[in-house]
Formats: sequence, structure tokens, C-alpha cells
Amino acid sequence: MQTDTIAAIATAMSNSGIGIIRISGEEALAVADRMFTPKQGNKRVSEMTSHTIHYGYIRDGEEIIDEVLLLIMRAPRTYTREDVIEIDCHGGILVMKRILETAFRCGARPAEPGEFTKRAFLTGRIDLSQAESVIDVINAKSDLALKSSVSQLRGSVSEKIREIRDSILHELAFIESALDDPEHYTLEGYYDQLGDIIGKNMENVHKLLVSTDNGKMLKEGIRTVIAGKPNAGKSSLLNVLVGEDRAIVTEVAGTTRDILEEQIQIGGVGLQVIDTAGIRDTEDVVEKIGVSRSKEYITKADLVIYVVDSSTEMDENDRMIIDSIRGKKTIVLLNKSDLKSRTTEENIRTYLDAPVIAVSAKERQGIDELEQLITEIFFNGAISFNDEIYITNARQKHALAEAEESLKMVIHSMEDGMPEDFLTIDMMSAYEELGKVIGESVGEDLVDKIFSEFCMGK
Repeated sequence: MQTDTIAAIATAMSNSGIGIIRISGEEALAVADRMFTPKQGNKRVSEMTSHTIHYGYIRDGEEIIDEVLLLIMRAPRTYTREDVIEIDCHGGILVMKRILETAFRCGARPAEPGEFTKRAFLTGRIDLSQAESVIDVINAKSDLALKSSVSQLRGSVSEKIREIRDSILHELAFIESALDDPEHYTLEGYYDQLGDIIGKNMENVHKLLVSTDNGKMLKEGIRTVIAGKPNAGKSSLLNVLVGEDRAIVTEVAGTTRDILEEQIQIGGVGLQVIDTAGIRDTEDVVEKIGVSRSKEYITKADLVIYVVDSSTEMDENDRMIIDSIRGKKTIVLLNKSDLKSRTTEENIRTYLDAPVIAVSAKERQGIDELEQLITEIFFNGAISFNDEIYITNARQKHALAEAEESLKMVIHSMEDGMPEDFLTIDMMSAYEELGKVIGESVGEDLVDKIFSEFCMGK
């Protein structure tokens, strides 16, 4: 555990109303003593009461750098469980840098990315799953993603993992006691009891594992591809959903030849919307590449919005698109509903079983209905958020998968009639893999790698 004192700018490096410089470590108060002068009185920072705010000046020698508020937080009631000083200064880039440089001259060193949160983990204030949720809170792209991340930050994942581990550890201890002291502990009839316990734990681990698909959508947004023939109104739809003109819209078919991506939010659900090139048979080399990419994106989509020009009749290109989206979660939009209709809902249902909405991207008709349908499909359906736990982290997913495999091996060994001490090998393996989720059995290199991906000052 490092005991030196670290400092960093905790707010964005841009001009703003305020900036925050954070200092943490054994010498945090001493560093503040050397650079802060209160507006009134002559108390040193080290003499001031914890969890109080003081008005004064940051000085570099005799030079006043800025007029600030200084927050004193003594260990252990701090984010890092170390002494922490936070300096609220004016939010100019130059002034924040000058204050930080002064802190370095007064005894602190530059913090590494994520080092404050790393210290919170190393001092036991939070576990690794909670630490990883910190960066998820910062990067949340929707209300649901934020709720899930805050839930993990409060310990929802940790609590469930510890519950499973405690159950496994209890059985490990019982088996060891029975093998060491058979006069007082008996294993007679124990297999049936252990089978029920391992089965229940395996169920709980599996439930966490199957949440990872929804967790990925929560974290990254629902991968939504807008597909259709050229000039069907895909780009117009994207512009309406985003709320600004992001895609070029013309009467010329094939205007969109590359992929446009935008992040939007509908009813608390984050959508990663992708506007693709119109799909049709074409001899144009560049357009062919765009069509090929469109098909690739469709195969990876969580949701396909198939835009149909209802003012024209369906043709072979429509049937080619329908073949490519069959089996995908799809919403069909009969666009240009303000014009005379030549393609109807009945025509679509001849080829595809999917919700159909009549819209006019140009007039913004039917868009509210589309947004409502997306909300119903995901918010009230596949990824509704009602205090359930969603695993959003690939590292955690891998550890859970390994734990589930070890628990399966315990069941198989029991079915094969293996001795109790043999069962404990896989039980301990499951216990350790679950420990990796919360950071109780991970190496220093992995810890360093995880926190290196955090932003500076956090």
C-alpha cells in the first residue's frame, strides 16, 4: 500500500465556473498548511476541524494564486479512507494547473489515473465491483444505465456475490470438520443436502450470467440499425430522433453511402442508432460497399428499424431486406404516410411478423408512437429495471462463467460418487472465481490495469 500523498485536478480540463483539486494521503493536511492561508484568523489547516469548509487564498510563496474554498476531510471518513483535502477554485485551466503545481512543490506527487478510487479499494472502503461501477456511473449513456451503475456502486453485486460465497464457504468448512473429526460430525446423507445447496448457488450464478446481455445494452445502449431501400426516409428519421440535421437528406436515391452513428435516449433507454446505406442491387462500386456494410450491421443489431416508403410498391429489394432481418427484433415503419399509400401493413405482414407503424419523418407524425413502442419493448420487457442486478462488465462475466463451470463439476463429481474431499477442490475453485468479481482474489497487475482505465482525478 502506497503511503505517499497524491494530488490531481478532479474536474474537466476546460474553462468553467469552478475547478476542484483533490489531495489525498498522510501528508495531505501538511501540504495544505504550506499553500493555504485563511481569510480570517491564523489557524493552520492541520488544526482545523474535520469536514469543514474554509475561505481563503492559495499562495505560492508570497504570490496569491487564487481565492478558494478549502474542504478538510480527515481519515477514515473520506473517499480514500485517508486524509483528503479538496480545493474549490475558479475554473480556469491556468489557475487549476498553477494550484496543482503548487501542491506538488509542497509535497504531493501527481496521481495516476484512477488512483483515488484504487486507494478506496485497497483500504477496503469499496470492493472491485463497486470500483468498476464508478467509471460506469461517469460513462452512463441513459437513465437505466445510470440506475444500474449506482445500484452496483451501492453494493448490489457485492452483496449477492458474498451471499453465494458465504454459502460455499460454510459447506467447505463443514466437510473439512467432518473429515477431521468424524466422531462429532457426520457426512451420512449429506450429498442430498449439498446437492440442493450447490444447485441453488449455481442457479444464482447463472441468473447473474444471463443478465450480461441486457447489462451490455444498458451500458452501451441498444444497438439500433435503421435499414431500408434508398430514399425510404432513413436519414430523415435519424435527424428527427436526434433532434438535429446530422444526415444529409436529398431526393436523390443512394445519398447515404457510409454509416452514421448517434447516441440518443428514449424513455430512459439508451439507443446507439446507426443509419445505414440504402440496400438495393447496384452496379456502383462505392454504393455496393455501403450496402455490404449495412447488411453486416444488421446481423449485429439488437433492434432493426425497417423503414419502408409506403408511397411506392414493394419490390425485390424489399424482399432482400426482409430476408436479412428475419429473426431480428424489428419495428417496421411505413414512412411517408402523408402521401398516397401503395404499401400497406397487410403487404408487410405477408412477409414479416413484426410491429408496423405508419409515420411521416418529414411531418414528424407517428414518431411518438415509435418511441413508445421502443420503450415498451425494452423498458417494460427485456431490460426493465426493477432493482434487478445486471452484470455490465466483461471481466466479471468471465469470473462468473468460471464459477458456474466449477459448480457444475461439483454436481458431476457427486453423481459419479466421488469422495467429499474431492468435491472441495471445485468448490474452492468456484469460491475463488467469485472472489475475483469483488476483488478478493485478484493479482496486483490486474488491479493496476483496471484502474489505469479510469479518468485522471478519480
